Amino acid sequence: MNYWLIKSEPSTYSIDNLKAEKQTFWSGVRNYAARNNMQAMKKGDICLFYHSVTDPAVVGLAKVVKESYQDPTTDEPAWVVVDVQFMKKFKTPVTLPQIKQDKKLANMDLLRLSRLSVQSVKKDEYEHILKLAGE
Repeated sequence: MNYWLIKSEPSTYSIDNLKAEKQTFWSGVRNYAARNNMQAMKKGDICLFYHSVTDPAVVGLAKVVKESYQDPTTDEPAWVVVDVQFMKKFKTPVTLPQIKQDKKLANMDLLRLSRLSVQSVKKDEYEHILKLAGE
């Protein structure tokens, strides 16, 4: 199993939207590195759901339930989506300032590749985020 971080502005699509819908396709990715990460996702992989821009924080978990396929929102063949399913909303979000201050997370892609909307997460980073969230 692999771990990922997927970003969305909460005003566009929030963890609450995913919770209500239960499942969605993750669309709108228009960056080749993020697209490559989506193509590497496998069914059963876990995603940290990150709210960007407004109060940036890891706010919950989603699971990949369908591997990459053509993005139905565009005819451009370069872009793909994956289907993700709601798993959990954290009672205690893990904020960007917390992540920046934590030495165990210093090499996280979130800090090194801050604009990338779909990122890989190491198992120890994932487990530490869960611990910080009280999960």
